[in-house]
Parts: sequence; structure tokens; C-alpha cells
Amino acid sequence: MPQLSVVIITFNEEKNIERCLLSVQGIADDIVVLDSFSNDQTEAICKKYKVNFISRKWEGYSPSKNFANAQAKYDWILSLDADEALSDELKRSILDLKAKEELSTAKFNRITNYCGSWIKHGGWYPDTKIRLFDRRITQWTGIIHEELSFSKQVDVLHLKGDCLHYSYYTIEQHYQQAEKFTTIAAKDLFEQKKKASVIKLYISPVVKFFRDYIFKLGCMDGAAGFTVARISAYATYLKYKKLNDLYR
Repeated sequence: MPQLSVVIITFNEEKNIERCLLSVQGIADDIVVLDSFSNDQTEAICKKYKVNFISRKWEGYSPSKNFANAQAKYDWILSLDADEALSDELKRSILDLKAKEELSTAKFNRITNYCGSWIKHGGWYPDTKIRLFDRRITQWTGIIHEELSFSKQVDVLHLKGDCLHYSYYTIEQHYQQAEKFTTIAAKDLFEQKKKASVIKLYISPVVKFFRDYIFKLGCMDGAAGFTVARISAYATYLKYKKLNDLYR
């Protein structure tokens, strides 16, 4: 049976990390946790399990994930975030894949739990991600919302089952994340010498809201769907406002 390393990056993930680690028991032949000097119980929780726990200064999403991949024992990587966990169906799909002579690059759907509600519309689902790959031909790229880049053409399997994403426990956390990510995104756009017109600043957020809430059926997710669409639209405005502030 082929060997599989699970790689996770963490910072103050005491609420999430144990659920993540429990979900990969039985499929992980090696677990690497790259931590950015958490000051909560993340390390103590990880050390309850058979984990290679590494502390290292945060260098950004893609560099951190690439470094963590390099620390794994095996070339085939299952990459998870600390606030994610495998559903039982997805775990069975990975076990079935491991039962074959060779592993394959694979993707799967991700469903987000938002303040206790599963979000199934509004562009947040199925949110398909490639997360099982051969590190020898793969690199993470991008500043935020990082993606995998392959050095050669690969066939990608779509596994059954969902990755369970426990994104936000409170609405305030969503606003905090919007502040953080829009700052990073604005700086990235600024370095690319891109600018935000008045249309982008004021019309794009409106378009974003109606696209997610109406056309992508975010309204089907009730009050949570409205909140998600509203804050996502606000984040669009905030990104372009911060970009214009950088030019000023």
C-alpha cells in the first residue's frame, strides 16, 4: 500500500486541530504540523498524537506550505488546513485510493460551516480543491487563496465525500478575516501596479452581493447566506478602498 503524508499548517488552532487530526487517523502514515509559534494549546494537543511538530516563523501561505511539504516523510501529500476535517465518506474514498498500487492526484469538495450553519450555495459550495498530490511535481503558489502549480500534466480524480471546513464560529471572526485578507490582497494589487476605478470601488461590491445572494442562490441558506453575501461584498469594497489608500 502506498504511503501518505498529511501536512497541516497552524497558528492558535486549539479549537480545530484535534478534530482535524482525528479525521486522518487510519489514512495518515505520517503527519507534519508546521506551526507559527502558537501561544495557545495547539502544540500540546498535537503532541497527543504521532505528529512531527515543527515551529517556524510565518513566511506566508505558499512558502509555509511548500516548506512543510518538504519535511514530510513521503512524496504523496494530503494537504489540510487546521480548521478542516475529512467526512467519513471522503475518508473511505482516500482509503480506497490507497488500496491501489499507486496514488493519484485528487480533488474533493469542501463544505463550510458558518457559525453553526452549513453553507451549500452562494459560491461557497462545492468549492472543489486539489489537496492530494505528488510533491515532486507540485508547488503552492499565490499570496492568498494559494493554488497548486504542477510541473507536468496530471489527471485529477474527483473523490466522493466532503472536506468539512469549520471557518467561522462568530460573525466577528468573519469581519476580522476580511480585514486581514483585504490588506494582503490590496498590497498584492499595489505591487502589480493595478488600480481601482470608482466603478470597481462602488459597483463591484453590489455586483458581488447580487451574484452570490441571488444568482448563486445564497438566499437558500437563510440568514447565514445573507450574512455571508453581505460581508463578502463588504470585503470587495474594502480591498479596493485599501488599494486606493496605498496610492494616496
